[in-house]
Amino acid sequence: MRGMRAKTEVKIMKKTAFTKKILAMAAAAALLATTACSNQGASGNGAAGEKDLLARIQEKGEIVIAMEGTWAPWTYHDEQDELAGYDVEVGKLIAEKLGVTPTFVEGEWDGLFAGLDVGRYDIVINGVEVTDERAEKYDFSDPYGYIRTALIVGTDNTDIQNFTDLSGKTTANSISSTYMTLAEAYGAKVQGVDSLDDTIEMVLSGRVDATLNAEVSFYDYMKVHPDAALKVAALTDDASLVCIPFRKDEDSASLREAVNQALAELQESGELSRISEKYFGSDISGAENQGNAD
Repeated sequence: MRGMRAKTEVKIMKKTAFTKKILAMAAAAALLATTACSNQGASGNGAAGEKDLLARIQEKGEIVIAMEGTWAPWTYHDEQDELAGYDVEVGKLIAEKLGVTPTFVEGEWDGLFAGLDVGRYDIVINGVEVTDERAEKYDFSDPYGYIRTALIVGTDNTDIQNFTDLSGKTTANSISSTYMTLAEAYGAKVQGVDSLDDTIEMVLSGRVDATLNAEVSFYDYMKVHPDAALKVAALTDDASLVCIPFRKDEDSASLREAVNQALAELQESGELSRISEKYFGSDISGAENQGNAD
């Protein structure tokens, strides 16, 4: 009987140990599930009431801003190879208003929006013009710039005098840019390039007939290259709105509102006008200026 009792006690001990192990595993699983839900909320993908994009940016103390870095005077590298330009200063001033540090990430034009889509970047500041197609996919800030599009050709080109003359001609422009879209709308065949310098070089070398770009960017180029054999054949009648795109979701709503408030304060204080004059030689920040350059 003592032997049987001993064996029974061993079985009970083993069963108790096994039960404790199961309970411990269950507790660990519950803890992991709770942690996962917490992390999901922190990333903005959790249930309503969790921190949105603005709150996460301010908690982190950093806003990630995407731009090309090759489109003077919007975003470019100066003689010291430092990132400079109108959009760079706008980004710094917005970050200051939000109480965070700006981190600028450079990339090719079409990659800027791809990065914004997947949350790699918080915003894109790169002279982005509002179009109907973009407005379907993104929400935009209030305008911080007004620009007209210039049709740029060589000085000896007499075939292209207006946008309608682009039919059957070749142009060079950044892939997926508004300039590429406009050129194609007028029947041009567009070659994709990476920068304004590339487009200008292709016009000067005769590899393409024309290029489209911001009027202010062209005049900035001519200030640096006054002997370049280029001219503006035509300008769009109306100015385009330059705004900051955001992902079209509730997560980005409060950030857009905060950026709009920052832009309003920068407009009111004259800061936008000051840096616009610095980089463009004229004030493109107000609607009354319509982006015209002297």
